[in-house]
Amino acid sequence: MKTCWLFSAASLLLLTTLPGRAQAPAALNLSMEQLNHQTHRPTGWLPGVRTGAPAAFTNGYQAVADSVVHHGGRYALRIQSTGQPRTEGEFGAASLHIPATFKGSTIKLTGFLKTDQVQNGAAGLWLRVDGPDGSLAFDNMAKRPVPSTADWQEYSITLPLADEARTIYFGGLLSTTGTLWLDDLTLTVDDKPLAQAPPKAIHYFKAEQDTAFRRGSGLVLDNLSPQQLDNLAVLGRVWGFVKYYHPAVARGDYNLDAELLRVLPKILAAKNLGARSEVLSAWLTSLGPVPACRTCREPGAKDVRLQPDLAWLTDKTQLSPALSQQLTYLRQNRNQGPHYYIGAAPNIGNPLFLHEETYASQETPDAGLRLVGLFRYWNMIAYFFPYRYAIGEDWQRVLPEFIPKFVAARTAEQYQLTALALIARIHDTHANVFSGKALTAYKGTLYAPLWLRFVEGQATVAGYYDATLGAATTLKPGDVIVQVDGKPVAEIVKARQPITPASNEPTQLRNTANDLLRGATPQVALVVRRDGREFPVTVERVPASKLNLAMNYGTPDPKASAWKMLPGNIGYLALGTIRNADLPQLMAEAKDTKGLVIDIRNYPSEFVVFSLSKYLLDKPAEFVIFSEPQVTYPGLFTRTPSIKVAPGPGRAYPGKVVILVNELSQSQAEYTTMALRTAPRATVMGSTTAGADGNVSYIVLPGNVRTAISGLGVYYPDGRETQRVGIVPDVEVKPTIKGISEGRDEVLEKAVQLIKAG
Repeated sequence: MKTCWLFSAASLLLLTTLPGRAQAPAALNLSMEQLNHQTHRPTGWLPGVRTGAPAAFTNGYQAVADSVVHHGGRYALRIQSTGQPRTEGEFGAASLHIPATFKGSTIKLTGFLKTDQVQNGAAGLWLRVDGPDGSLAFDNMAKRPVPSTADWQEYSITLPLADEARTIYFGGLLSTTGTLWLDDLTLTVDDKPLAQAPPKAIHYFKAEQDTAFRRGSGLVLDNLSPQQLDNLAVLGRVWGFVKYYHPAVARGDYNLDAELLRVLPKILAAKNLGARSEVLSAWLTSLGPVPACRTCREPGAKDVRLQPDLAWLTDKTQLSPALSQQLTYLRQNRNQGPHYYIGAAPNIGNPLFLHEETYASQETPDAGLRLVGLFRYWNMIAYFFPYRYAIGEDWQRVLPEFIPKFVAARTAEQYQLTALALIARIHDTHANVFSGKALTAYKGTLYAPLWLRFVEGQATVAGYYDATLGAATTLKPGDVIVQVDGKPVAEIVKARQPITPASNEPTQLRNTANDLLRGATPQVALVVRRDGREFPVTVERVPASKLNLAMNYGTPDPKASAWKMLPGNIGYLALGTIRNADLPQLMAEAKDTKGLVIDIRNYPSEFVVFSLSKYLLDKPAEFVIFSEPQVTYPGLFTRTPSIKVAPGPGRAYPGKVVILVNELSQSQAEYTTMALRTAPRATVMGSTTAGADGNVSYIVLPGNVRTAISGLGVYYPDGRETQRVGIVPDVEVKPTIKGISEGRDEVLEKAVQLIKAG
C-alpha cells in the first residue's frame, strides 16, 4: 500500500457499479419533485448497489420516493434497509451523474438529510469526480457521518474540480440498517449555480463511437477443433500485444473489443499457421502505419524489476516470419504517449484499466464476449501484474487451457465460476470476484452466526458474529467443525481450493473459513468435535445484515477504543479502530509504559504508517521499495527509490514494541508492519500474513464481473519479497484449540511475556 489513497467498502462498489453515460445537467432532478411511477423513484435517480437490479429494490435496500417525509415540495428520496438477505459489504445508495462539461476550481454538493435508526454503519452524501484515468477526488462523509436519528439538516461536500474531470457522480449512501432521506440538493461550481459555470471542450475518442457489439457478439462457438483452439490462443496473444503497444489504439482510434470480434470468425476459419498469420497480418496493417519511434529505448538493467514476456514474438510455431517481423517492429516503435486503455494512478503508479466495456446487460455473455473476457484478463496480467513471475506457473500456458473452459461456460454460474478459477491462478489475495448475482446465489446469502478460523489445521469456532445468535447454536469457542451437510471439512477445503483466490495457504484457509457455513438454506447440519467427542447439531442461518461480518477482518467491535492499558503498565493499541487525530494523546499516555503492543491482526481504520512510526523512531529508516508498471513499455516494471519513515520532533518511545500479525493482516496492514518494524526496539510476533501488498487496481470483465489485482510490487529495501510470502514474524506464535476454548489470546499473552522479560 503506497499511500493513503484508500476508499471504504461502500466507495469501492460505487466506483465500479454506476453507469458510464452521463445525463445532461438540465435534466437533473435535485428537488425530487419529478417522479418515475414505474420505478417509484425520483426521475433520473438510480440505485447504486448492483447494476441492472430490478425496480427500486437492490437486495437488502430500497430506494424510493417518499411523499410523507420530505423537506420541501412533495417528495424526498428514501434509502432504507429492507431486512432482506444481503451480501457482505453491501450497502444502499442512490445516484445521479453528469458530464463535467464546465470549468471551475471546486464543485460542491449540498443537500438536506434526515435519518432514523441508522445502526452499526454510516449514512450521508457522497460526491466523486472522475477523469479519463479514474477517480480524481472522492468523499462519502465517512469521517463525519450523519447521527443515527436526526431531523432534517443541511450538509455539504466540496471537492477540487480538475481540468481533466470527465464525469461527476453524486447522491446518498446508507451502509447499514435504518433509513436515510435526502432532499433539495444543489450543485455549485466555485460557489455559483451549476448553470453559470463556464463551458469547456471535451475530446471524444473514435473508439467510443464503435458500439456494434455492445449488446453481444452473436457468435456461437461449438465443437472447436484443435486447430481452432490453437488459432484462438495465438489471436489472444497478438490482440493483447496490439492493444497495449499500438500507437493508434493508444490514441483511442479503435475499440479493441469490436476489432477482436470482427477478426475472430476469420481466425476460426484459418486452416493452418500460414493462413492464420495472414489474417492477423492484414488486421494489423488495417490499423494504420506505425511511425518510427525515436525515444523507444531499453531501460538500464539496474532499474528493471520485471521484463515483459515476449519470447513468443519470434516463435516460428505460432507466427509466420512476416507477422513476427511486424510485431517485432511494433515492439521497437511502441506507443510513447498517454493510452486510451491503460493509465497510472496519480501520485501512486498502479495501473488503471480504462474504457473497458462492462456489457452489464448480459449476466451470461455470449461465446464471443466470454472470449473477450478471457483475453482481456489474461493480457492485463501478462502486462500489468507486478507479480507475474511469482504466480508459480508459466502464464503463457494458462491461456490455451482456459479457452475451451470459457467457451463451454454457457450459464451465468458456469461463466462466473470459470472466471473465478482463472483469477485464482494468479495467487493474489487482492484478487476475487466482487460482483455477480449468480456467484452470490451459488455461495448462498445466509450465514451461520459462528466465526471460524483454521487452528491447528482444524475449522474451529473462534467466536460469534452475534453474541445472542451464536450462543443459541449451543456451540462454543474451541469446538471443531468436522462435517458440513454430510461432507467432511477436508473434502470441502480441497474442492474449493481452485476457486478460492489467495496468496498463500493460511489466507486461503482464512477465506474458506469465512464461507464454510454460508449457504442458501435456513439451516446447516454439522458434526462437531468437543473434548474428543463428536456429535451432530443443526444451526440456523441468518442474513448477513444481522451479523457483524467485520470480524472477518479482525474488528469485532468497530466502535471499540483503539487504546487500553494492560496489567504490568503495558500499553495496547489496536489499529482496526485507530484514528490519526487521537495519536498525540494516545502516545502521550504510552510514553511512560514498560512496553507497547501494536495489534495489526486487522485492517487499519486509517493510514498511520508515517503518523505512528514517528513516535517510535530515533532516526530515519528505509522500509520499502516498489516496482511500477510502465504504460509506455507494457510488461516492464521498474524499481523506485526506497521510502523512509522518520522520527518526529519529540523523544522516541523508549519501551519495547511488539507488533502482532496473522493471516488477517493484509495489504495496508502488511505495509504498516513493514514500516513499524524498523523501530529499534520492535519485534513482530504472530504468524504469516496474507501476502498481498501494493495498491489495488480494479478490473471489469463482460457481464459486469468485477475483480482486482495488487497493482504495485512491494519489497523490503534489500529486495526481499512480500507477495505470497507475507510478513514473516520475528517470533512465531499461533493460537491453539485449547487456548481458544479457554477464551485466551495466546499471541497477546506471549507479547506481554516478552515485554515483561525486558
